[in-house]
Amino acid sequence: MRAAAIAIAFVLLAACARTTATVTPSSSGATEDRNTVSVGRGEAIQPGVEVFLANVSATLRGKRVGLITNQSAIDRSKTPDIDLIANHKDLKLVALFAPEHGIRGTVAAGEKIQDDVDSKTGVPVHSLYKSEDRGPSPEMLKDVDVLVYDLQEVGGRTWTYVSTMALSMQAAQKKGIPFVVLDRPNPIGGEIVEGALLDPKFKSFVGMYPIPARHGMTVGELAKLFNEKYGIGADLIIVRATNWQRSQWLDQTGLPWTNPSPNLRTLAALTNYPGSVYFEGTTLTEGRGTDRPFEQIGAPWLNAPEVARVMNDRRLPGIRFEAITMAVAPTAAKHKGLTIPGIRFVITDRQAYRPVRTSLLLIDAIRRQHPRDFAWTGSIDRLTGSDKARLAIEGGQLESLLAQWDSEAAEFKASREPYLLYR
Repeated sequence: MRAAAIAIAFVLLAACARTTATVTPSSSGATEDRNTVSVGRGEAIQPGVEVFLANVSATLRGKRVGLITNQSAIDRSKTPDIDLIANHKDLKLVALFAPEHGIRGTVAAGEKIQDDVDSKTGVPVHSLYKSEDRGPSPEMLKDVDVLVYDLQEVGGRTWTYVSTMALSMQAAQKKGIPFVVLDRPNPIGGEIVEGALLDPKFKSFVGMYPIPARHGMTVGELAKLFNEKYGIGADLIIVRATNWQRSQWLDQTGLPWTNPSPNLRTLAALTNYPGSVYFEGTTLTEGRGTDRPFEQIGAPWLNAPEVARVMNDRRLPGIRFEAITMAVAPTAAKHKGLTIPGIRFVITDRQAYRPVRTSLLLIDAIRRQHPRDFAWTGSIDRLTGSDKARLAIEGGQLESLLAQWDSEAAEFKASREPYLLYR
């Protein structure tokens, strides 16, 4: 036991150093990946925050920590990272950084976040979602020795927390301070990759780097990819979650559920999200303001029974479609206060289901059924990563495009191998 503890401590020290030397596996099962930290091979899956706080390295003890987080970052007992780090004897929490939806995850999508003070810890909260420059400024980082990131990834490219991470890595690199990612499992698994890579001409806050719509990676793996392949060059430390396998979904990990954002409330919503988010780029509602956001879509003019019949006749793998009526809250952005026809995604086999393909085929079917009523909004090309999906649907060439995207996804899946931390 003593030898194993020494080996673990050595790995933590080496991985936290500013060198890029390879860390070799120890008898404790520590990771061999450069600039990553992991311990143990027991059965329990631990999020990175637990691994990090159990063995804070000597190089980070006493450092002033800036923490990028929200309510989605918790340990297995559901204690938030904010409390865990604020109360840790070896760390000094001096700043919090709030992404979209705020530090407690209660602010609506797209609504600007204001600077604040955390009522429980008294630590200042800097908004990373109130201006065009959504990374930490030099002024925000003036008292910070190390920047720590822990936000739950949901598996889709349009998730803005990933862009927040990339911009924060750039800010840490410019200041010359370490950037620590406390990794977590991808809640919809790490095996399935789907959709086209982002066209750099359509780079935005809902997609900064050429990754697929559904990438099948953790935030730690994405950080490694962004840092090494796309040249951020930060002093990156990835604290791996323990014992997670790529085949595992969140409900197979034993880790607790918490809503990563106000409108992602179930694992079914997360499974749909890489594709159903495209409805944000149409005049149909993606379900915000209803009881099942991202699990159902609708509009006042939708012939839901007919479209559901057309889609069910296609017998797409892992999914069927249910015609419903749905009430939309008065505060919603689309069709507010109305009860409207809708279509619900009913997942029957999540391993076989392909949400990106399915949502685009559904959009195509709705447009064909309602050529006068259906319309795009300005965000569709940013959400899909290029203008190709929109043009293919308008030109009747969607099936051909989807076949091309399948090839792109397969190529990405092979090319991501050097950046994977789990098997």
